[in-house]
Amino acid sequence: MRLSYVLGLLSALAVSGLPLNGVLAQDTIEHRVDELLGQMTLEEKIGQMNLVSHGPPLRWEDLSEGRAGAVLNFNNAADVARAQALVQQSRLKIPLLFGLDVLHGFRTQFPLPLGEAAAFNPRLSALAAETAAKEASHVGVNWTFAPMADLSRDSRWGRIVEGFGEDPYLGSVLTAARVEGFRKGGLAAAAKHFAGYGAPQGGRDYDTTYIPRAEMYDTYLPPFRAAVEAGSASLMAAFNALNGEPSTANAWLLTDVLRGQWGFDGFVTSDWVGIGELINHGVAADGAEAARKAVLAGVDMDMMGQLYIEHLPEEVRAGRVPESVIDESVRRILRTKFRLGLFDRPAIDPTRTDAEFPSKEARRAAREVARETLVLLQNKGDLLPVKPGTRSIAVIGPLADAPQDQMGPHAARGHKEDTVTILQGIRQRARSAGIAVTHAPACDLMCRSTEQLPAALETAKRADLVIAVFGEPQELSGEAASRAHLELNGKQIEILEALAATGKPTALVIMGGRPQVLGPVAERIPSILMAWYPGTEGGNAVADVLFGDVSPSGKLPLTWPRATGQLPMYYNRLPSSRPTIPDNRFTLQYIDEEITPLYPFGWGLSYTQFAYSDATIARQRLDAGDVLEVSVSVTNKGSKAGQEVVQLYTRDPVASRSRPLRELKAFEKISLKPGETKRVTLRVPVEALGFHLSDGTYVVEAGAIQAFVGGSSLAEAVGEAEILNTIRMPPQERRASASTSVAQ
Repeated sequence: MRLSYVLGLLSALAVSGLPLNGVLAQDTIEHRVDELLGQMTLEEKIGQMNLVSHGPPLRWEDLSEGRAGAVLNFNNAADVARAQALVQQSRLKIPLLFGLDVLHGFRTQFPLPLGEAAAFNPRLSALAAETAAKEASHVGVNWTFAPMADLSRDSRWGRIVEGFGEDPYLGSVLTAARVEGFRKGGLAAAAKHFAGYGAPQGGRDYDTTYIPRAEMYDTYLPPFRAAVEAGSASLMAAFNALNGEPSTANAWLLTDVLRGQWGFDGFVTSDWVGIGELINHGVAADGAEAARKAVLAGVDMDMMGQLYIEHLPEEVRAGRVPESVIDESVRRILRTKFRLGLFDRPAIDPTRTDAEFPSKEARRAAREVARETLVLLQNKGDLLPVKPGTRSIAVIGPLADAPQDQMGPHAARGHKEDTVTILQGIRQRARSAGIAVTHAPACDLMCRSTEQLPAALETAKRADLVIAVFGEPQELSGEAASRAHLELNGKQIEILEALAATGKPTALVIMGGRPQVLGPVAERIPSILMAWYPGTEGGNAVADVLFGDVSPSGKLPLTWPRATGQLPMYYNRLPSSRPTIPDNRFTLQYIDEEITPLYPFGWGLSYTQFAYSDATIARQRLDAGDVLEVSVSVTNKGSKAGQEVVQLYTRDPVASRSRPLRELKAFEKISLKPGETKRVTLRVPVEALGFHLSDGTYVVEAGAIQAFVGGSSLAEAVGEAEILNTIRMPPQERRASASTSVAQ
């Protein structure tokens, strides 16, 4: 990552909002907020804390009566204009926030965030977010429930597809990039789900999480802090209970950490009916108690619960909730609206539509992003790219021509008609090379039977090359799509085994929202390309890589297991007292599976070969304010141009607390021509080499720090540096430290 880019992202003030025509000074905003708040009745204040969705239970007259401060699922200009006109009939005419799940595109669909993370390229993350925001804001949306900053180490959890994988540093960098991209494109961000939602027991969505506080600070909170420091206007509270205390009523999270330690002065919204679900959690007897606990903990806005609007007036009048608490919540909401310039913004033109999208520019961006997300997991015998002289290709699999599924879950206003499917992309590219392409689905989308397999096998036998496209249909990924078995669903394994038995060279393209358990198929299929859900231009991007027009450069943002029973699985685990020793069952291992992953974090192949040499540490003795600086030469040893993600990992081998075996601390994506060498320097502030105590105190202990550099989490050891003196920082004093890199 470039120095100016990363520092720009991570040093952005939490008070920053969308760019305004004539930015209001902060003191002017606070004056206007206080002035408006002083005019409001209690009911009008609580109305600002009410967030309702298009459709029931929304009453349009609520908007003209000041009983809603924000709405969601408004995705066309005509409805936005109608709502804005009704607000103008209210006494105080306070503008609405129009929220929508713009997770990976509005009309133009980009790869899902987990796939986007595989690019290891914050510039592309910002580009995707900015493009999506421009399209959404065109029709009046001004607030997105994104990015999802939840870190997850368990691929059983369906919502892992919405986040950036298992690593807190990668997640922090990309979360900040997306917040900045949304802001530039015209959307305020709501980083979600605060916090710990990505670690549910058993990988079951909505289940409880147990995470020690030190682990929260070190692992699960950094991406959220990066979102705050990059200017996220709001945060969304999580559904889950954290250590027995539901996040929606968790004052430690919402007040002590978020407001007290981080200084966040935006607002917090609940998730969908999240406040009412405090009753299900067993911490509230009824709606009134749920509303009271949520607002006192720090939830400023009630999404679709109707509990604030129903119960808070009486709770205040009865003295159970101080009106000052209501005032502070409303102040945060109004402050955000002033920062966004909503009071001074003209009403939307109701004739605007999303029909002009995807534009040529948006398609180019979507294709560029998708290309870099594709991960070449294996390529035995250099089967890919498609070789000159190939006369015919058989494309096998139902997901090869599945435009709706290719967009993935939460596709906002995505139209399947806009999608270039993988089959279409291959056909178009093959046509230019004079290669014939045939297609046989082999089964339906869920692969329930093999009735179509004989026809697919005949198609495969007549071709020079087989490209099999299988994986997860859209409905098997995303929210409420937790899986106990991660094997390719239905009859897919049987079909792939039959294709391999034909003896035809076969490349497998996997579409889906998480790693799949491949079993023996990984040995039977020589080439495997992970395509995630590649979006609107996914077919062209996949074809670009399959035919070698672009060398694959994606790297896994999470560990790929051999078996579901290995989960949760992650590279940055703590050391065992009995490290694995082959053939010794009394060491860390399984008796029925290898202990290692199928593919490690950071893994991804190219069509060329990169060699690392002459790695050095600039200074072996470091103190406060210094930087760990590691340099390495990277050479393209092959005959094709390519991109490589140079990754720096560190380890604290002896500390007062057991520390991870490796931690990603910096990375740089570089482009190299055949035979070219670049010297890459990766820099990590000493203050980023520590860990947290349970009370949030941050400690960098004196002693050795080991460094590793390479193309994955299997990076080779470089050497050690010594930190001379222990550094201690209370929670409120620490700010995110930006690692940087320079390539020459």
